Amino acid sequence: MKIAVVAPANPLPADVPQKIMTLARDRFGDEAPEITFHPQCFQSAGHFAGTDQMRENALVEVANDPAIDAVWFARGGYGSNRIAEQAISRMGPAAAKKPYLGYSDNGFILAGLLAKGIGQPVHAPMPSDINRPGGDAAVARSLEWLVHRSDPSSGKYAAFNLMVFCQLLGTPLQPDLTGRILMLEEIDEPLYAIDRCFFQVTANPGVRKAAGIMLGRCAPVTPNKPDFGMDEEAIAKHWCAVSGIPYLGRADIGHDADNKVVPFG
Repeated sequence: MKIAVVAPANPLPADVPQKIMTLARDRFGDEAPEITFHPQCFQSAGHFAGTDQMRENALVEVANDPAIDAVWFARGGYGSNRIAEQAISRMGPAAAKKPYLGYSDNGFILAGLLAKGIGQPVHAPMPSDINRPGGDAAVARSLEWLVHRSDPSSGKYAAFNLMVFCQLLGTPLQPDLTGRILMLEEIDEPLYAIDRCFFQVTANPGVRKAAGIMLGRCAPVTPNKPDFGMDEEAIAKHWCAVSGIPYLGRADIGHDADNKVVPFG
């Protein structure tokens, strides 16, 4: 298996590739996949891993390469939205035959792929997670899914960062969620911002076609002054009740090493 790593948002730390390849070799032995890190991952253009055009070209290159079996996003940050629509419009037949793994800011691309029916979007840990405490297990979780294509879920899901999903609503990247369970997680936001996002998300007519919403972890939460008076689950339950979308409980996803693999189906 050949996995290509690209960075649609921020640059990848230089120490990550060796750690990833060592982990893959130690864990999978002869089954270890061939993992290539596109040179674009280490470029720098202001905030981003290279210019918009460089990041777009790198994604399109690996998506359209029939020799590549899977595309793995290097890390999140910010910037995927600047290239997602253009990159997806350039994807050809080979792009439709592979999974795309990532989360956080890369939700813009995962959503766009789902909207256009290209490949298999998968919410999953990324190479940069290896530098988190407990990150080896997170990265191994993604590699295990890629090597054995084990599907830990059943049913139709879509999983996103709450703020990212809120911001892609009403754009060409918004996917059809009819009959899907929508999982949402957040990090470093105050509760009033989480409440505002849930208002917008649950008011969207397309989201109201979902089979339900599950809430991932929203940690850490930025302190709210004065105290907001509700926690994140109470917020999710409130807006689900207002909108008529079933609230289906907690999801085991988040910006942490316990983040689980969620194939969109």
